Amino acid sequence: MGAGFGPAEGNHMQLPDKQQDYLIRAVHAFKRKLFVISLDFKILAVNEQGLNDLDDTDFIGQYCYKQFRNLESPCEYCPVVESLKTRIPTFLGSHNISQEKIACIFSYPIFSNGEIDAVVVVDFDLPVQVWLEEQMSQSSTFLHNLLLSSVDGVVAADTTGKLLIFNHSVSEILGYDTDEALEQLNVRDIYVDENEASDVMKRLRSEKYGGKGKLKAHHVNLRGKNGESIPVRLNASIVYKDDREVATIGFFRDLRETIEMEKELEKTQHQLLQSEKMASLGKLAAGVAHQLNNPLGGIILFTKLIMEENDLSDAIQEDLQRILRDAERCRDTVKELLEFSRQTRQFMQPCDINKAINRTMFLLESQPIFQNIEIVKNLAENLPQVKADVQQLNHMLMNIILNAVDAMEGKGKLIISTRLPVAGERVYQEDDDTPVLEYPFCWLPSHGNRLCIEISDTGPGIPPEILPQIFDPFFTTKEEGKGTGLGLSMVYSIIENHGGNIIVKSKPGKGTTFIVTLPLTTQEIAGEKDE
Repeated sequence: MGAGFGPAEGNHMQLPDKQQDYLIRAVHAFKRKLFVISLDFKILAVNEQGLNDLDDTDFIGQYCYKQFRNLESPCEYCPVVESLKTRIPTFLGSHNISQEKIACIFSYPIFSNGEIDAVVVVDFDLPVQVWLEEQMSQSSTFLHNLLLSSVDGVVAADTTGKLLIFNHSVSEILGYDTDEALEQLNVRDIYVDENEASDVMKRLRSEKYGGKGKLKAHHVNLRGKNGESIPVRLNASIVYKDDREVATIGFFRDLRETIEMEKELEKTQHQLLQSEKMASLGKLAAGVAHQLNNPLGGIILFTKLIMEENDLSDAIQEDLQRILRDAERCRDTVKELLEFSRQTRQFMQPCDINKAINRTMFLLESQPIFQNIEIVKNLAENLPQVKADVQQLNHMLMNIILNAVDAMEGKGKLIISTRLPVAGERVYQEDDDTPVLEYPFCWLPSHGNRLCIEISDTGPGIPPEILPQIFDPFFTTKEEGKGTGLGLSMVYSIIENHGGNIIVKSKPGKGTTFIVTLPLTTQEIAGEKDE
């Protein structure tokens, strides 16, 4: 058997008898199983350690697969087969040799005159430490893949800031390719301000923010590849080894969508408060209006009778005329209160919005206040009809237009546009510098069943601090006696009553735009779906 373990192909060393004896004794003393297998898979020799696996004492010349596994053909994972194919030593790794144990298998071809004469197979149980190391390696790989596939952005860095992990989610948040980030970025580069990186480390080393080595729910801004500042929520930890900092790991949650939702929720809450306030004031206004209607009617009637049936001096006539004017002004205010509280009947019918605008402008543009106002009408053709009360629609348009013209103080440009927005389109473009007031929402329904009216002026605009109050009843910036503060309140009430919405976009010195959307008639929507 000793002669079968030559050190090199075709070059057998002739060892002295004493050395050969030591070599053979060493092979038998080797605490691992060692077999010599022929080219047809028969057992040629075995060391003493391998004898423990052989049931039959007459094993020489027996097939190894029959003797060891009771199989009728070579094993599925057979190192002898591989060595015979490749003519080189073979390591097949870890395979289940039996149900009870795990083993590693090595095979080494023995050459004679350049040809394989036999194969030495070393079959030894995997040491526990090696097995544990392999399991740890597998666990480490699994954990690494878990971090890479996390829905939260995960970034890990060593103490110098070199990135160790930059997973797919943070790649999507910041816009960097993972390999690009790992090769080119330092962890400090992903923060908008490098001081923020230092601040994060200070917090991690403090006991105040979740315990030493931990930081919970910290809001910070990251810098995207395109320079965008991205708000995120950070949960981070320091990785220690023997009480020494070796790395940091952070989990980032993109807050842009959350912040947008919070803004929308805040707007919705504000709109609900506005609706409740308007409803309460509407009831109060209706009650006051009904109480005043009859007395005012009597004052106007009897003032006229006195003036018509009596020969009065000019001074008395002038005083009565003043009483009549003030009473009629009160009557008009009561009428507006009733309109505001929606105590008048509505006659809802299909309406052509372009005709309503042209009719309103025909009544207004001849007024002196319009003398130096340039009027631009961009009315889309063949618009579908809206369902509305024509009188209230005219009243709504008239109030917005007069409000715009009053703001321009007799000189400027009035632009009136109509269009049918694309389904799902936002009815105005976002502009961070321009304050916007929305009632009750600004997204059009997905089926696009609304018509859009825009009325813009080139006036001084509405100050941001006043903008949220413009729809409040009795709120006005006009001089006393020149406005009741009910005009835009009625506009809001009419639009709300018609199932529409209104948006005001204004910037001081740049003018104001009122954007009104109204639902189409049921017939128009049904026809659009059929088409």
